[in-house]
Amino acid sequence: MGTEMVSVDEIPFPTHITIATKPLSLLGHGITDIEIHFLQIKFTAIGVYLEPEIVGHLQQWKGKPANELAENDDFFEALIAAPVEKFLRIVVIKEIKGSQYGVQLESVVRDRLADADKYEEEEEEALEKIVEFFQSKYMKKNSIITFYFPSTSPTAEIGFSTEGKEESKFKVENANVVDTIKTWYLGGTRGVSATTISCLANTISAELAK
Repeated sequence: MGTEMVSVDEIPFPTHITIATKPLSLLGHGITDIEIHFLQIKFTAIGVYLEPEIVGHLQQWKGKPANELAENDDFFEALIAAPVEKFLRIVVIKEIKGSQYGVQLESVVRDRLADADKYEEEEEEALEKIVEFFQSKYMKKNSIITFYFPSTSPTAEIGFSTEGKEESKFKVENANVVDTIKTWYLGGTRGVSATTISCLANTISAELAK
């Protein structure tokens, strides 16, 4: 197990990964990109790994077509809230300074928390530490950013690895910040990658139909 690969924009993603104790399955994948003057610029490829048991927590959406699920933020709220391990593997396509990625993450999370009236000193401190973690990194093509969300605690472990260097890790312990990062990548219509959200909806809709 773990040797099968799925190609996401020519980048290989293993179909299974074990982070803690349970094997997680690749249930969604896609890319982040923008279009400028009809030219598509791709930034990252994303793989979303979840415990297969997550399907048991989403039974109320059984029978719903995938295109309907992709538009349903309540469905993705339930997916985010399900007490299962979640792991994001993000591979860099277009190289970028770590500081740019860190600041982008910070501004998205800060704005969303401020809108929800949850942005206090603790959140600000947690975000500053994330920016600091990415500050010195250089994200060349094929560098890997990971987010591991355990099932039992509202924390996140961020990892970064690039060719020729050891993986560096950082733990985020602010629950509001962790939740907002999950929403940025897994939040349905609020997610950063529509292709990933659509793929997740397709996979889970098919699993629910079994």
